[in-house]
Amino acid sequence: MLAAYAARISPDDPLAGLEVGEQPEPEVPDGWMTVSVRAAALNHHDLWSLRGVGLPAERLPMILGCDAAGIDESGREVIVHAVIGDPAAGSSDETLDAKRTLLSEEYPGTLAERVTVPRRNLVPKPAELSFAEAACLPTAWLTAYRMLVTKGGLSEGGTVLVQGAGGGVATAAIVLGNALGAKVYATSRDEAKRDRAEQLGAIAFPAGARLPERVDIVIETVGAATFDHSLKCLRAGGRLVVSGATSGPAATVDLRRVFFLQQNILGSTMGTQDELAELVELCVSKGLRPQIDSEYALSDARSAFTRLASGEAFGKIVLRPGG
Repeated sequence: MLAAYAARISPDDPLAGLEVGEQPEPEVPDGWMTVSVRAAALNHHDLWSLRGVGLPAERLPMILGCDAAGIDESGREVIVHAVIGDPAAGSSDETLDAKRTLLSEEYPGTLAERVTVPRRNLVPKPAELSFAEAACLPTAWLTAYRMLVTKGGLSEGGTVLVQGAGGGVATAAIVLGNALGAKVYATSRDEAKRDRAEQLGAIAFPAGARLPERVDIVIETVGAATFDHSLKCLRAGGRLVVSGATSGPAATVDLRRVFFLQQNILGSTMGTQDELAELVELCVSKGLRPQIDSEYALSDARSAFTRLASGEAFGKIVLRPGG
């Protein structure tokens, strides 16, 4: 079957390790099911995998991708939940399972014509969402939902700052924050991205700008370049929720501000299957649709990865195995 996969690890030039070509059909362990992929979405996780983060060389070649929507063996339209946990671990939150993994780390990922996943990892796709829209939800949108709702405790009338408008998590957080009744601020160095963030409902400012007020929640995926600004924009007792560090992980933290203002710094990773089901229901009830930057045929995955790596995308990049 056709797939986009990591053939080599290249920390400095991740696209050098990307190949698009034939790969063996995925194995189907007991309790797992094959899904015919109709759409799959890219994430920065795929670039990190090509750099060797979370993907050792001994597991190569590895089909990339965490996100997909398609049709299972029973003919149902489904969304794939990418977090593979151990039910025997006894946790109701699979993201806290010490042995959890994501598709494309230990098991082949979703950037292929077919993928196998545990049956429990399939969420029904509603008719209201296209396959491309549904494929955008399991990583970026689910991450944003968990950051805002589960970790951030967002309530109607709250205030949110989204750093680095443009990425998949950031655009999702803007749309979801507005749908949940919050006032959403967003920052970007790029004027065009600020304009598009405002079209999604945010009040946009240049990176590092002073906001009109301190906010209840900061959605932080940028890391070192914005972390100090995030703390300065956070109100006393507010929550800074971190799920990424695209500009680097070594952020400077003024601990005096943190303890004096009793600010909370919270880590957040992906989300649970139950949260994905809640997110899908919210999208249907509120008429929400993911922001899609562009769509490519699976055979043209290199062009899609090139756009992802450029940082120019606004929203999600989708691959279609059927062209």
